[in-house]
Amino acid sequence: MPTRRIAQIVHLKPSAVAAYKECHANVWPAVLQQIKECNICDYSIFFDNERTLFATFKYVGEDFEGDMQRMKANPKVREWWAMTDGMQESPIPGALGSAEGPGWWKVLDEVFYTE
Repeated sequence: MPTRRIAQIVHLKPSAVAAYKECHANVWPAVLQQIKECNICDYSIFFDNERTLFATFKYVGEDFEGDMQRMKANPKVREWWAMTDGMQESPIPGALGSAEGPGWWKVLDEVFYTE
């Protein structure tokens, strides 16, 4: 199965920039471990110094939906999401949070790729 590249955006509350950068400088080990166990690699989050966070990662597994359900089932991941969601504003209408609803980060369409 080919590697799946995923890119997404969400907005960062201006009051949360320092806290967001701080928590991502010290990501909880349980969260990092779950990311790896769910076949996600080469994961980066960028900030445009305005309000947009841009994330990109590669999915190298064979069951994306199943792996995302396993991610969602981890209590430490849910705790992490609750903390970081509070620092963000979703661009998705009706979004409730990373752990529920129609999604929190907006997935972007890939229009070009080259190695």
